[in-house]
Amino acid sequence: MASTDNLNQLEPTFMYTQLFKEILLDIEYGDTAIKDLAACCREVFSGNTIELQTINEFGRDYRPQQAIWWYTRECFTYKMLNQALRNMDADIIINMGFFLRDVHQQIQQLHEQQVSSYGGKPFLVYRGQGLMKTDFEKLQEAKSGLMSFNNFLSTSKDKEVSLEFAGRASSKPDMVGIFFIMSIDPCLKSTPFASIKEVSYFKEEDEILFSMHTVFRVNAMKQMDSKNQLYQVELELTSDDDQQLRSLTDRIREEAGGNTGWQRLGKLLLTTGKFDKAEELYNVLLEQTSDENEKAFYYNQLGYVKDDQGDYEKAIWYYEKALEICQKTLPSNHPSLATSYNNIGSVYSKMGEYSKALSFYEKALEIWQKTLPSNHPDLASSYNNKGNVYDNMGEYSKALSYYEKALEIKQKNLPSNHPSLATSYSNIGLVYDNMGEYSKALSSQKKALEIYQKALPSNHPLLATSYNNIGNVHGSMGEYSKALSYYEKALEIRQKTLPSNHPDLAISYNNIGLVYKNMGEYSKALSFYEKAFEIDQKALPSNPPLLATSYNNIGNVHGSMGEYSKALSYYEKALEIKQKTLPSNHPSLATSYNNIGSVYSKMGEYSKALSYYEKALEIWQKTLPSNHPSLAISYNNIGLVYKNMGEYSKALSFYEKALEIWQKTLLSNHPYLATSYNNIGLVYKNMGEYSKALSYYEKALEIRQETLPSNHPDLATSYNNIGFVFENMKDYSKALSYFERALDIKQRALPPTHPSIKNVKESIEILKQEMKKNSG
Repeated sequence: MASTDNLNQLEPTFMYTQLFKEILLDIEYGDTAIKDLAACCREVFSGNTIELQTINEFGRDYRPQQAIWWYTRECFTYKMLNQALRNMDADIIINMGFFLRDVHQQIQQLHEQQVSSYGGKPFLVYRGQGLMKTDFEKLQEAKSGLMSFNNFLSTSKDKEVSLEFAGRASSKPDMVGIFFIMSIDPCLKSTPFASIKEVSYFKEEDEILFSMHTVFRVNAMKQMDSKNQLYQVELELTSDDDQQLRSLTDRIREEAGGNTGWQRLGKLLLTTGKFDKAEELYNVLLEQTSDENEKAFYYNQLGYVKDDQGDYEKAIWYYEKALEICQKTLPSNHPSLATSYNNIGSVYSKMGEYSKALSFYEKALEIWQKTLPSNHPDLASSYNNKGNVYDNMGEYSKALSYYEKALEIKQKNLPSNHPSLATSYSNIGLVYDNMGEYSKALSSQKKALEIYQKALPSNHPLLATSYNNIGNVHGSMGEYSKALSYYEKALEIRQKTLPSNHPDLAISYNNIGLVYKNMGEYSKALSFYEKAFEIDQKALPSNPPLLATSYNNIGNVHGSMGEYSKALSYYEKALEIKQKTLPSNHPSLATSYNNIGSVYSKMGEYSKALSYYEKALEIWQKTLPSNHPSLAISYNNIGLVYKNMGEYSKALSFYEKALEIWQKTLLSNHPYLATSYNNIGLVYKNMGEYSKALSYYEKALEIRQETLPSNHPDLATSYNNIGFVFENMKDYSKALSYFERALDIKQRALPPTHPSIKNVKESIEILKQEMKKNSG
């Protein structure tokens, strides 16, 4: 069932199960198909003696002309097939492919024999069933819109029997009973249906069975009881469909093309994110073929699988096997060679080997530009990949230019809800996020998510990526609770669909760790970072940049907890990896220099801190736009060192440069602005200009109270700083009040050994002595 504001919209699973059906109807099944299904079912129902007896009977006696008899028998066939079609369980759908085909073909044959008996007149059938309350809400939203049944649909001509089914379902607390009244026009060109009385297991039932993918118009809905648990819903069989979904279906059908049904099935499995099943299928097909071109195709597809599973070294091995065959059998400018170069480049990019990636991408682009029309989708893929490398290399304007070229081609060639368009919007959003243009980034990422939600199954890995990207933007904007919500959605999908050591899981754990760190919940942050670190260690040596990220993140938490030597050790490990794998002016190196500078600053080693901060600034000035937030961080950090060295005018100059950038690029309540106001206040306080200091400190506190949890360490910093100003202004009672608020937060948020707790306690002690002196 499906509905949105567009009444003619159906859910993406309708399209994918329809494509699975088309392919499975086209496949030639061998003699072992029945035995293989029986073996699979024995595993599912092991320990269930009655079902096992029925399965043995099926394996021994099944014939295609008995398909409906077996389908209507209350046993494993009906349960497994419809559940698999509802949940789009590719594994079971494929195992039951021959049975699905036989049931469909028998319905079709009966329909052709019976259609004239209806005399062209509409008639009613009934169905009683229970719906989960969440599904019932979707049905209510679909009123006047379309509703689909992706599975085979059993209906009855007996109204009372169907009403009894609905009534029984309504007695369950989590269900709503639905009594469907369905108007059927036999003249419509729609899904085949047939009276199965003569071929059913239950001959006494007057059942009309519809094949898969019936589409109805939801006409009316009314409550039938006082408890809000039983509803009558009137449906009308229709030949209408979701026009947008139809054009996307046509496109994906074309993309899942192949010489055989099995090849098409493999491509569709990849499209739907069923990588393990695709791998299993391609390995079988590879073993069965002796044709070199087919081998190259299967190696290439296995490369896709390994790439998506995050096993980059195996992906390259498969892609190179495909390339080797293509180089022997094809001319040097054949598009298939370009595909191989492109795929190898894609893996090197993910491994952080950007110059290698670029070299392969350029080989691919050179062939495609010579052999393809200028708006061919493969050119879009090439531009997209080059954009990705430039993005990773920190060359954001080049990246944006290539991503926009790719988008332009896709917009000309693809339906407006094609997942590949979403990928382009997502990539453009990533660049805008890196450039600090957060509103543009959010807009692009939301366009991507909207398309993915329309076009993909609800647990597809690309949806997880989309949630993750939106979380990143909210995190960049300082909206931590929103970021956490999106990161958790991404993690939920990844935990369901990916192997436990997949790099994307590490990315999810890292991102959740970062949010907790920014919210001051350090033990939670460390727990998530360590989960990511565990995965990243296993990924070496195929993905060193991920390990560097993990070292860096764990360093961040130790730094925030005041464990500076531990932080320094992790930051230096991260830097060492980056220096080996990245170009010398990569922005990620600047991040490492900046982090090391930050630790030295906290340890009071100001000349070392300044040296690292200046290295970071030099890289950022070369690679980023002049108002990029990372430059502001750099100016801010250098300002902090000068402040600690007592060079207040220099400090003020750098702090004001930082503030100017943040005011231009961030929301007015962004935590970075609070940091900026706080730092400028600190300089004025050290210069003895207490009223100016107080004004800036209060601006910082206002933002922090608005945006941070009540026990965030940055709030404690604000209270502490305001306390110092009041102490210097001799207003001791106000000073004490602010110091005590600061201490309360720090004791709740930080480990008891954290140096800043000791510092606040000392400040309170000194203040109390001062108050005693004055009262004496």
